[in-house]
Amino acid sequence: MIYSEIFVGQTAEVKHQITAKDIDKFAELTGDDNRLHVDASYAKKTAFKKQVAHGMLGASFISTVIGTKLPGDGALWFSQSLEFLLPVRIGDTITVIAEVLKKNDREESIELSTVIFNQNKQKVTTGNAKVKIIPFEETEEQTINESHNEPRTALIVGASGGIGLEVTKQLLKDGFHVIGHYNRNKSGLVDLRNTLDQPERLRIIQSDLTSNSGVDQILETVNRYTDSLDALVYTSSPSIPNIDFQLLDWSDFAVQIKLHVEIPFLLTQKLERHLANRQAGVVFITTQSIEQPFAKLTHYTTAKGALLGLAKSLATDLAGKKIRVNAVSPSIADTDLNADLPKKIKLLTAAKTPLKRLADPKDIAQAIVFLADSSKSGFITGETIRINGGQVMW
Repeated sequence: MIYSEIFVGQTAEVKHQITAKDIDKFAELTGDDNRLHVDASYAKKTAFKKQVAHGMLGASFISTVIGTKLPGDGALWFSQSLEFLLPVRIGDTITVIAEVLKKNDREESIELSTVIFNQNKQKVTTGNAKVKIIPFEETEEQTINESHNEPRTALIVGASGGIGLEVTKQLLKDGFHVIGHYNRNKSGLVDLRNTLDQPERLRIIQSDLTSNSGVDQILETVNRYTDSLDALVYTSSPSIPNIDFQLLDWSDFAVQIKLHVEIPFLLTQKLERHLANRQAGVVFITTQSIEQPFAKLTHYTTAKGALLGLAKSLATDLAGKKIRVNAVSPSIADTDLNADLPKKIKLLTAAKTPLKRLADPKDIAQAIVFLADSSKSGFITGETIRINGGQVMW
């Protein structure tokens, strides 16, 4: 964000739920292991009765809203006043709101009101910040080179899973820049980034897609890093419990439909302008169980069937924008998502497969990358590639 774009009254916010892990990490990083923060039994004997998060832990999220949203990249935070009004505890969800109070045209700096609320809408911290906007200077030569040699960028949703991580590896190998999304476990993505000669080619973002703000968090990050996308790959999935039909509730369907239909729809819709006119590839993951249903997976199969319908409809609706939408339909794969499947089922599935094994994440990833990359599949849309070793043939 450049200085001239900022206006008095402009606001931005971030939310975060405080966890015990947050407190432990903060104590380890800073050395502040005050027992009121880190020792539940000690805190119980005080007037607070429960552990209290470090005041500066909550305040550190002021840095997040300044550094990523208002003003974002180029922000130099040089002054901050703070008043801690109420304790923040494990489980509290804090909302940090920054609002522009003043602009200093001579210094190109701004003054912000910074207020932190808890989930009960109580102010827990207040203060004012001063931030200077550092302009990004780009030479004419850089601009020309980048316009002629613009890197291709892919967004991988669910990039920390077995299939998503393999897709990320292969796209990086093919020269893509990747924005990799995860929910809980980022270790595989961090390890992968550490192996790169240019670590900035892999941006890692966290978002809980079951929350109301999950999609917006992804969109905000994409907008920070790029105006265009050459691929959108959606591999995210909730757990898949086996449930007898008579024990199914609509809530079991709702969880699957949200992650397999609603979120892919919203992401594609909101990222349409990033994908348009680039022969961009959108790839969804369906399942063999649409064509060959498994027992006790009615909720999952129904949602994946709807996702396939969404993929074919979007392929038609977005063709005029030069956006391609395809699907990959794997059989049971050797991934963490299927780790709880009985060994007997895996052995029987492998035995029934003409190629006599389960799908490997690499098998599935190679098909996804083929469909995502317009240089390999620029005239393919509305198609489903089956990765099942010959179990279903058409």
